[in-house]
Amino acid sequence: MSTATSEAKYYTKKIVSAAGDPSLRFNHTCLRVKNPSASVEFYKKHFNMNLLAKKDFPEMKFSLYFLVLSKQDLPKSEKGEDLVFANRGVLELTHNWGTEADPEYKINNGNVEPHRGFGHICFSVANVESTCQRLESEGVKFQKRLVDGRQKDIAFALDPDGYWIELIQYVKESGEGPKTDVGDRFNHTMIRVKDPVKSLEFYQNVLGMTLHRVSEHANAKFTLYFLGYDVPQGDSTGSAETLLELTHNWGTENDPEFQYHNGNAQPQGYGHICITCKDPAVLCEEIEKKYSDQVVWSPRWNHGKMKNLAFIKDPDGYSIEIVPADLQL
Repeated sequence: MSTATSEAKYYTKKIVSAAGDPSLRFNHTCLRVKNPSASVEFYKKHFNMNLLAKKDFPEMKFSLYFLVLSKQDLPKSEKGEDLVFANRGVLELTHNWGTEADPEYKINNGNVEPHRGFGHICFSVANVESTCQRLESEGVKFQKRLVDGRQKDIAFALDPDGYWIELIQYVKESGEGPKTDVGDRFNHTMIRVKDPVKSLEFYQNVLGMTLHRVSEHANAKFTLYFLGYDVPQGDSTGSAETLLELTHNWGTENDPEFQYHNGNAQPQGYGHICITCKDPAVLCEEIEKKYSDQVVWSPRWNHGKMKNLAFIKDPDGYSIEIVPADLQL
């Protein structure tokens, strides 16, 4: 099965409040980290990210670090504070206190059997060759260099916890997208999915995303699906922020015993993606009414220790956080 052509239907009811809401954003991707000092410094030094905000939760013994590629023209509250959840292209690093002092603690990067699931995050740059040269000169380790493998136009760097960071180039001689350097972009987050029909229906009909591009690789027997919300005029899927890449390795949908690791079961690593909108209470209520026990919440809207949020799970058990765009830390 090379593309999502199964006749089975799962999430066919479109959520009106998602499909018609221009405030919807793919806001952030959450990764757990062992040592926040090392990880924050890594992304600041090598990928020109800025620490937008930090939030400690002493009662639950964890901290959140929110980073963005640029702090220019970010949405502000009436008090002039940065609105973390009104942005796109945010990287959330979660640190559970004490892991940095545990020599046995290791992050699951999602790419090693038997715990594969999450694949990578991706930064799109104007010149991938010069970017890779700079990163190597700075001592950044690579899973795949440009010269390795069949694809000579992509590379994968490694962060301090072994997470893969794909590097691609958005400036191309032909096709859509910027023709000059417009700055680095947090382009996409990749997760592997078992059944593309089920996953595509979930992300499009339940969460209101649009399928922007499909890339089939018959020789290697996998297909990539790129989804998201709006792609600004002048951008392409290679230069936009932020997309969700679903990777389907052919045949997994036919194996009843097959499942991917969702990142939140042990050993942990990847946490979730987060979507934001103006009124998530309305969105969550409609999802519950239309899908009832077809969807899994953990927790439902406003039912957990932390209010003004919900977590819904996709068909593979990956978590998606839903919060208001104007929520302040």
